[in-house]
Amino acid sequence: MSVQLGRIIIYTKRLEAVAEFYCVHFGFDMLRHDGDRIVELVSRGSGANILLHPMSAGRKEGQTLLKLVFDVEDVDEFCRQSKARGLTFGSIHRADGYSFANTKDPAKNSVSISSRAFAGR
Repeated sequence: MSVQLGRIIIYTKRLEAVAEFYCVHFGFDMLRHDGDRIVELVSRGSGANILLHPMSAGRKEGQTLLKLVFDVEDVDEFCRQSKARGLTFGSIHRADGYSFANTKDPAKNSVSISSRAFAGR
C-alpha cells in the first residue's frame, strides 16, 4: 500500500489574506465549494494541497507548531523574486550543501524555502 501526503491544514482567522499569500507567492490555485467554509489551495505541481480552515475563537494564530517547507532549486533567486512581489525572507542559511530561508504568512505561520531536495544532484 502506497501512502502520500495529500493535504496540510492551516487554521487561521484570516482566510482571504492567507489564501492570497500562498497563491501569489507560491503558485497555488484557490478552490472553493459553495457552502464549504474550508478554502483549498491546490498545488500546481505534484506537491500537497493546503486546506485553510477557520480558527476557533479561543486559539491564537501562529500558536500551532507548523512550518511549511517549499522546495526550490535556487533560494537566493527565489528570495529576490519574492521581494519584488512584496514578500521578504530572513537571512539565507547555508548547511550541508543546501540553503534555506524563512518568513511568516499573514496568520504568523512559519514558512521556509529550501534547496535541500536538490542537494547532491
